[in-house]
Amino acid sequence: MEITVRPADVFDDVRTMVGPKRPDASVCWCLSYRLTSSRENRELVGEARGEKVRELMTQGPPGVLAYRGDEVVGWAAVHRRADTSFATNRKIPHVDDLDVWTVWCIRVRPGFRGQGISHHLLAGAVEFARESGAPAIEGYPVDNRGAKVDLTMAYVGTKSLFEKAGFTQAAETTSVLAGHPRVVMRKDLR
Repeated sequence: MEITVRPADVFDDVRTMVGPKRPDASVCWCLSYRLTSSRENRELVGEARGEKVRELMTQGPPGVLAYRGDEVVGWAAVHRRADTSFATNRKIPHVDDLDVWTVWCIRVRPGFRGQGISHHLLAGAVEFARESGAPAIEGYPVDNRGAKVDLTMAYVGTKSLFEKAGFTQAAETTSVLAGHPRVVMRKDLR
């Protein structure tokens, strides 16, 4: 069955992809980078995290979702860098002053991995940013040089995934994730 990617505007589908099994659990909800204050990120616990996502969704989709038929199978967080913690991140440099968008999380549900869905998600994130007026889009994947990446840290993607989507390396970073250096990958959308 074909994979389709569309803006994440259905809260229950976003919850399926990034919410906890238990509503009171304090898991990411893909807010760690979306919130510009680390204090707010620490203080939002349990069900308040899901409510924050619901609130953010009133301002527009917080990313894109991949579907196989009617079943949600993947998620990619994508938004203006200025509205994320990447705006002030000291380890990941700004290449220039463009109002770029960033994709920082790509997640595929267990049972659907290894089927190319991350490629669809990244392409959908690029298209969503383009349609939203972004002049460029960035990602900060690991440069794992073909080595295996721990699944819990694979959410940032790999340099080769971004290269296959037409991104080029724009800068080095001082950020390291799961033992692999992260790089700034960028795609011009103008």
